Order: sequence, then structure tokens, then C-alpha cells
Amino acid sequence: MVGMTEHSGSSEDGGCQEAIHRLYHYLDGELTEERRRAIQAHLDECNPCLEAYDFEAELRSIVAGHCREQPPSTLRDRVAAALRSEREAAAGRRIGGSTPGRS
Repeated sequence: MVGMTEHSGSSEDGGCQEAIHRLYHYLDGELTEERRRAIQAHLDECNPCLEAYDFEAELRSIVAGHCREQPPSTLRDRVAAALRSEREAAAGRRIGGSTPGRS
């Protein structure tokens, strides 16, 4: 992760290791309210961990945005045409009674 080797954090709030270890759970909303408050308090006080959090949150946002993009209509058209062609070829093989590679 970004910048996590330069410091170790304080032991009172679980420190940087705890914050970084739980960062993904924090981003996913999978922590208890108590743990979430502890991580938030650490992020409020620790700039390197906050930077790591910001990086991971931004990365997730970018990845999620790209996963929602629709494929170009030309690609959808080509795939649909290929499927139609394959269906027609399979129907022709059934009607003709022959299977490719067999006599």
C-alpha cells in the first residue's frame, strides 16, 4: 500500500498496521461501529494512512466506473451477428443430418 512502510502508528488506537489491515473492510462497510470509529479516528490523525485510504477509495471508484461501462454498439452487433450465424449453421447441420467431421 501507499506509504505504509515509513511509519508504524501509535498503539493506543491500533496503529497504522491495524488501520491498513482493516482498510478494505472499512471501505466495504464490514466493520463493527466500534472498529469503524477507531479506524476513522486513526485516519483523522494519520496523514500517511489517510493517503492510503484516499488512494484505495479512488482506485475502487475508477474500477467500479469502468466495470459499468457498456461495450460499443459495434461490438454488440458483431457478437449478435456471430451468434445468429452460428445458430443458422447449427440448424442447417440438423436439417442436413450431417455433423462436421462425421460422414
